[in-house]
Amino acid sequence: MSQSYRYMLGNQTYHFKNLAQLMAKATPQRSGDRLAGVIAHSAEERAVAQMTLADVPLKNFLNEALIPYEKDEITRLILDEHDITAFAYISHLTVGDFRNWLLSDYATPQVLASVRMGITPEMAAAVSKIMRNQDLILVAKKCHVSSAFRNTIGLPGHLSTRLQPNHPTDDVNGIAASMLDGLLYGNGDAVIGINPATDNVAQAIKLMKLMDDVIQKYQIPTQSCVLTHVTNTIECIEAGAPVDLVFQSIGGTEATNSSFGFNLNTLAEAQDAALSLQRGTIGSNVMYFETGQGSALSANAHHGLDQQTCESRAYAVARKFNPLLVNTVVGFIGPEYLFDGKEITRAGLEDHFCGKLLGIPMGCDVCYTNHAEADQNDMDNLLTLLGVAGCSFVMGIPGSDDIMLNYQTTSFHDALYVRRVLGSRPAPEFEQWLTKMNIMQDVSDTILSNRLPSAFAKPLRAIQGGH
Repeated sequence: MSQSYRYMLGNQTYHFKNLAQLMAKATPQRSGDRLAGVIAHSAEERAVAQMTLADVPLKNFLNEALIPYEKDEITRLILDEHDITAFAYISHLTVGDFRNWLLSDYATPQVLASVRMGITPEMAAAVSKIMRNQDLILVAKKCHVSSAFRNTIGLPGHLSTRLQPNHPTDDVNGIAASMLDGLLYGNGDAVIGINPATDNVAQAIKLMKLMDDVIQKYQIPTQSCVLTHVTNTIECIEAGAPVDLVFQSIGGTEATNSSFGFNLNTLAEAQDAALSLQRGTIGSNVMYFETGQGSALSANAHHGLDQQTCESRAYAVARKFNPLLVNTVVGFIGPEYLFDGKEITRAGLEDHFCGKLLGIPMGCDVCYTNHAEADQNDMDNLLTLLGVAGCSFVMGIPGSDDIMLNYQTTSFHDALYVRRVLGSRPAPEFEQWLTKMNIMQDVSDTILSNRLPSAFAKPLRAIQGGH
């Protein structure tokens, strides 16, 4: 049941008709919420909404669904699978109290892990709205979430990368060259993942076999993924393709996911199919999800909610299926939703915080489109902040420029930068492989070998000889 919320400031009384409106008005400014017409009308109204939100008991989020239970399967998922026992530890808190507790020394990594299943996405979104950037970083740093398939992602002190060798025509030689380039920079431990230019089952299988051949030939402790639609991947599995991870872009409302062409049952079918292959060597996390603030609004499926709350609800979908990787592609949708570097930075920190607080292995595609008011220095800042916050993985793309998807992200050497300045290391199993292959001269100091590893020299000479 909905209730209204009021706050008196001087002689003026501010009225918020329900919790959804209060959440939207309390959200830090961004272009997507302005486009949706849910943004606070002034900085004063935003501050009042944040103060009002701080006084809301966490229990209210269990009694007032932002999207009606009977109309949305994500709402049903959130409420049906909420862990009352885990929630009991924090059930007496308001949103403001919750912020203070999260920042306190009482909220240790162990305690945060014990309560995460009692935290709903709306609670996580609400508390993020009253936190400064440094608060988001500090708490996320304390949230330890790891996952495993052929290596272990997300351990404290480690930063992994998705090697993204996209090509505008899916040219095999171009993709192979990018893969080799990335591996020689120590990239690719999170996943070698291709966005296919031609998205069909036959092409997906071709790319899967290419990546699997490389992984098997060089015995690389990593996993591959073709970022095709989940139903295509199911067909690939049925055709006997070497599928490691199942990919799908997900949203925080049933209507968003319907617009993407799937529902929760589809994901369950795909997960079961991937698990049946038993291709993981040290773990069985077989799902890879991508998200991004604005996806629900762009599908006209946001139900009047602000875009960050919708984004946080997508993490309930992810959490349900125990993924290896979850990636917020933070600046990809465009300036209509996140206008400039400041908004992209804030969104990236919010997404990472909410994801880690809810217990999912959260990475971030630190990126922007060419028509956004952002540049590579903004991305350097966000990359550094996420590294400090303990982000599980980032992207690695030749020259920071994805020539197939036409957006700007992070390069192979950007991962080396973060690892050097913060002392982060690759996934442990991948780190051992880098040493064995003589790709890294000194892994602890992120120093690359000064000569081409012998395992790669022969095939490269053969290619050169062929030309």
